[in-house]
Amino acid sequence: MDDEKKKPETIDETDLYEDLDPEEVYEILQEERINRKRNEEQEKKPKRSFPKWAFWMISVFMLVSALQFLPRTFSFSIVDFLQTSAKLSTMDEIDTYQESVVVVETGEGKGTGFSISSNGYILTNYHVIDEGPHLNVGFPEAGLYEADIVASYPEIDLALLKVEGENLPFLDLAPSASWAPQDHIYFIGNPLNFNGIANEGKILGLTESSSIEGDALMLQAPIYNGNSGSPVINRDGQVIGVIYATTNKANDGKVGLAIPIEDFYQKDEANFIR
Repeated sequence: MDDEKKKPETIDETDLYEDLDPEEVYEILQEERINRKRNEEQEKKPKRSFPKWAFWMISVFMLVSALQFLPRTFSFSIVDFLQTSAKLSTMDEIDTYQESVVVVETGEGKGTGFSISSNGYILTNYHVIDEGPHLNVGFPEAGLYEADIVASYPEIDLALLKVEGENLPFLDLAPSASWAPQDHIYFIGNPLNFNGIANEGKILGLTESSSIEGDALMLQAPIYNGNSGSPVINRDGQVIGVIYATTNKANDGKVGLAIPIEDFYQKDEANFIR
């Protein structure tokens, strides 16, 4: 790596696995699908004039409803990240990326994963799928699948899953985690019982990790529980890393940690996806 890619000292890391009722993932997916279909139908209808007072009443109602699902440690930073996601989701490329990001549900909790091939290979964190009684993967559009673990790499906290599907949406993996400090990145995941949340941040550098082999990418980004397994996407639309934890730094505060994508290549001796 270049000298400019600094390696600051690391401290305790916090994983991002999120407890969840086993049936909640399917309910979330169904609700999102129904809402999207309803929105599409509304767009097809002729537009009518809408009184401003009704608009504001609905807006307040929706905000109050959303706050019911936020944790008791609610802060306005969470509202900020939801607003950012809504803004980013209007971008065609982000909307396309979101189709490939899945809910990984084990019966004990949930995390994030993402499709890396059209025939059903999914990449996620090892700690997301470790010791789960069963394993399901939910696509926003393609639906719910049972998944098998085809390879696991606990030393770098990655696991490769396989579902029986064809013509599935997927994200391209970068040939290597090529980056420079302050590079802009996107990431998409399922934090805090929300689904398909898109957000953005920047790369700070490399840091030693207490929970994986080798160094981790350090990200300045709003990362929460449930983001385990989220893809880190560069401006070219390629995945350069996989989020797995957060830590606190004296100079940078709370930062995200991601496994560089070349770590996966080094472990993928069976060449599952190449």
